[in-house]
Formats: sequence, structure tokens, C-alpha cells
Amino acid sequence: MKAIGMIDPEAKYPLNKAVELLQAMPHAKFDETVEISFNLGVDPKQSDQMVRGTVSLPHGSGRKIRVAVFTKAGPSFDAAVAAGAENVGFEDLIAKCTGGWVDFDVAIATPEAMAEVRKLGKVLGPRGLMPNPKTGTVTDDTGKAVKEFKAGRVEYKVDKTSNLSLPVGKVSFAAEQILDNAKTAINAIEKARPASAKGTYIRSITLSATMSPGVHVALKGGTAATE
Repeated sequence: MKAIGMIDPEAKYPLNKAVELLQAMPHAKFDETVEISFNLGVDPKQSDQMVRGTVSLPHGSGRKIRVAVFTKAGPSFDAAVAAGAENVGFEDLIAKCTGGWVDFDVAIATPEAMAEVRKLGKVLGPRGLMPNPKTGTVTDDTGKAVKEFKAGRVEYKVDKTSNLSLPVGKVSFAAEQILDNAKTAINAIEKARPASAKGTYIRSITLSATMSPGVHVALKGGTAATE
């Protein structure tokens, strides 16, 4: 309740002020995740208006990312292991997932493995874990992909209500780190604008922590006002 009283629910704040307000709020005993959320002027039902991709946050997301890599034995297998992937395999890993096991945050697959991995659509699809070339999760360079996701590369995808959210840090981060990450995320979403999208593209931006109310960010010229 105290956090709600710290903001005007009708007001929109410059991005740097929104970060300050969010960090000044009372927080839970755990290190809450900070998320930035967008409402976009797109129609996700149209395939040419799907907004989806990845962005590398300069200060990382603050999350420990567990990676599963689907690949046969060989250079891509060895590279994934060396890069720190928690689970690397092919037939054995597919069998585990078929049984309902999905104890990972990101799934990466080589193009060769995708013929079989696609059969896991009912398991991985609903959880947003299906490897996709658009997000860099279908690649022969498994070592590079694993390193990038563990270093702070995050995926984003607009949902059926035209909303999109992604993490930009933890409340324990310095304000400058959250601000840098948020600016990077906003820039990535701006660049991902579909050519077919008409009118206002970014309709609203909200910054929030796991247990906090959202802080509405002021827009200027179709993007976030920073100060």
C-alpha cells in the first residue's frame, strides 16, 4: 500500500524518474526482477506484424539462465558444454522433454536437430521455449549463443493482446544500470517495428518490479522521455 501512495497512477514520468521511483518503493525480501512492458500498435494476428527477437542488455538481466542445447555429438555439442550449457544432448534430451521435463529457461538447437525438436511443439511451444531462427536459438554456433544468453541476452515476443514485456534487471542494480538496460530494450523494440504497422507504434511503456505497482513512462516523439 505504501508503494501505491508513492506514485500518481494517472501520471507519466520520464524514464530516469520512473527508475528512481521504482527503486525508492518498499520491496520484498528477495531481489525482485525489474520489467519493462510495452503496449504496441500492432495486430499480432497478422503474420507481418509480429514483433519478436532478442536484445543483449549491457548490464545483464540479473537472472541465472539455464540453457538446454539440442545437438548431436560433435563440435556443436562440445562448444555448448564448454560455454556452460546446463543440458546438452539430442535423443536423450528430446526423450526427457517428451516426458514433460522443461527445467530450463532457453532452448537452443542446431538446424540439423530441428527436424526432431519440432515434434516437441506441444511441450515447448506453450512455454515459449521452442527454438526459432528469429531469436538466434537455431544455430550451429551453439557456444556463442549459450554465452550471449547467459551474459544477458533476452528474448521478447508480443502477445495476442499487443503487449510485450522483458526483464531489464533487478531492484538491487544501480539506477544507471537499470536505465541503460531499459534504454537498450526500448531501442530494440523501436527497431523491431514492422513495416506494415500504421499509426502510433509504441502506445505505452510501464516499468515495474515483481511486487510493485507499475510506473507509467512518459512518451515523447513516439519513444520514452528520458528526463
